[in-house]
Amino acid sequence: MSEHAGGAPSVPGEVSVAAPGGASPTEQHWSPWRAVVGFGIVSLAADMVYEGARSITGPLLASLGASALLVGLVTGAGEALALVLRLPFGTRVDRSGGYWSATVAGYALTAVCVPLLAVTPFLGAAGLAVGCLLVLAERTGKAVRSPAKSTLLAHAAGPVGLGRGFGVHKALDQVGAFAGPLLVAAMVAATGALWPAMAALAVPGAASIALLLWLRRRTGDPLREQARAAGPQPRTSLLRAGRDLPRAFWLFAASTALTTAGLVTFGVIGYHLVKADLAPTAAVPVVYAAAMAAAAIAALIVGWVHDRWGGRTMVVLPLLVAAVPALAFAGTWPVALVGVLIWGAATGLQDSTVKALVAQLVPAGRRATAYGMFAAVQGVAAVAGGALAGGLSARSVPALVAIVAALQLAALVLLLRTLRTRQAA
Repeated sequence: MSEHAGGAPSVPGEVSVAAPGGASPTEQHWSPWRAVVGFGIVSLAADMVYEGARSITGPLLASLGASALLVGLVTGAGEALALVLRLPFGTRVDRSGGYWSATVAGYALTAVCVPLLAVTPFLGAAGLAVGCLLVLAERTGKAVRSPAKSTLLAHAAGPVGLGRGFGVHKALDQVGAFAGPLLVAAMVAATGALWPAMAALAVPGAASIALLLWLRRRTGDPLREQARAAGPQPRTSLLRAGRDLPRAFWLFAASTALTTAGLVTFGVIGYHLVKADLAPTAAVPVVYAAAMAAAAIAALIVGWVHDRWGGRTMVVLPLLVAAVPALAFAGTWPVALVGVLIWGAATGLQDSTVKALVAQLVPAGRRATAYGMFAAVQGVAAVAGGALAGGLSARSVPALVAIVAALQLAALVLLLRTLRTRQAA
């Protein structure tokens, strides 16, 4: 195995980041690490927008008249859209090579929809419906960009290590996820209302688009060039595309779907914190910011460990998910806070190291398709998990704890089978 600059091992199917005009990265002084960090800074700005909004989605919908069940269904359906719709978008960009156009379009949807939540309190009876639709539309933007962006990032991170690349990207991403909720909390505390905070998020939204366009100019579009060189890709059914992916990939997708179903959305947790008088509304974004800090630390640590130990590092994920409901829905504030921090750590692993393992399980030319398929399986689980958490958290926390524990035991078994299948291949 050859070594790249800095001693990082090469990854089959990966090439260095190309600069505009065909110049080498060295000539343009644009290394793979700079590309990874560039994507991370774009995600930092975008995360200030949608994680800032996400930190207060539960209380916002509640203020518009939503019940706990509706909050669970909307946030669960939003995560489902963000995951399931990646399936058609992933296969499309693998055929067309339009990774950058999909990435820009997806970020633009987020930058527009979140600030528009500021108008919902002034729409009377229609406010709740519009708010729900905007939450779902913002999550659709995540689906549009995610397979394409993850493929671009995997291409850039290959020379430096997929685990480390995705881990550093996630850590920068989580800086925005930390700052956004703090900005929301400050605005809510200063104004006594939720809508000014949503309006303020238009600023980092615009910054994310400007940064993304700058990054596009600096890195060029090597993947589109590779797609053109490979010639037109034949259209194929989603069923056929799925059959072409390795068995280990599908075992891992099933395992992660079970962890997704068990990992309750923060909308439901935030709703519980306010309704149970464990935290005032203005403090909920601060709690969410702490969870995002835990996510960043967990992503960095496990990302580095992943490049040394491989997929075995993922066995910790079902254990973390199983602990969340028993702690986050407790009746005392310190215990609930511990549960939220564990929830954050699990979220960080699920959105970073999981993607690194997916990239290692499939051929480089099928990554966007694989990310789409993987997310679709997670999306189905997210709907069920959102409804499960929303319904049971208000009725029987012990039942919720027991069901989530059973799901995570099954997830652990499937993960171990994934690792054995990959090792035998």
